[in-house]
Amino acid sequence: MSTFRHDESARALARLAYRTLEPYHLTAYFGPHVDAAREELGIGWLGAYTGMRAAPLGVVPGEVVAATFFGFRPDAVVKAWGLALGRHTPAELDEVRTRCLDTGLRAALGPDVDSPELVDLVGRLRPVLDRLDHGGRPLAAAFAAQDWPAAPHLALWHASALWREWRGDGHVAALTAAGLRPLESLVLYDAWLRATSPERASRGRPFLQPTRRWTDEEWAEATEALCAAGLLAPGADEAPPALTDAGRSLRDHLEDATDDASAAAWADIEDADGLLASARPFVKKVIDAGWLPGTPARR
Repeated sequence: MSTFRHDESARALARLAYRTLEPYHLTAYFGPHVDAAREELGIGWLGAYTGMRAAPLGVVPGEVVAATFFGFRPDAVVKAWGLALGRHTPAELDEVRTRCLDTGLRAALGPDVDSPELVDLVGRLRPVLDRLDHGGRPLAAAFAAQDWPAAPHLALWHASALWREWRGDGHVAALTAAGLRPLESLVLYDAWLRATSPERASRGRPFLQPTRRWTDEEWAEATEALCAAGLLAPGADEAPPALTDAGRSLRDHLEDATDDASAAAWADIEDADGLLASARPFVKKVIDAGWLPGTPARR
């Protein structure tokens, strides 16, 4: 395993930033406002997801979108992107996503949607994210090329999307450097979740295989490859495969490598902890709305 560029405290700050901002970003993909946008687009779940997430890339081949998404079955992404572009321009997809977010975030934030604290938070986050280097991070670069929204609740989403995709591009780089193919990375993650966070096992194969559109046969083939590599051990009596020590070591390293690749964004920011803490009240309102997986519905 390689030596990391940043120390543990810097990597921990990158982890904190991801955990803090990710729920706000997910308002683009979960909630009644998203269901309405999907119905408006008329291209199914994956078509709407692909169209609204990849729209900043512009008119590119579906294979390019599949490469940036990484964990999805390429043929499914190519088809979904083709459906999206067959009915809508990238600008129209961007506009639908923006309206969708405006509706959802206004409902979640209520009177705080344009609070002075939110304006101040965006003003502090923007210089942090505007200075990021986008070399080797294509999806983040596409979002960075878009204008920042004027409305603070949408600007905070833009900030969370920039950070999420920038970190995600770095995660893909770590996976490919480890020699993992897209489906192999999901199968290894599923086993890692079951071993380390069994309460979150539903976010593994039960969620990932159908949403990423992989078949049972393809999942089995990837499992066999990881068993042959010594990263998984076949389960007994039809039990799912278990993570080996080598598999656990690799998956833990991938998390650290992702944090290391992301740490430069926050490592020299004065009071980065305080900056992220100021985002939590707004993120909590999104979580409390009950739209995100694993959160109770608001009554």
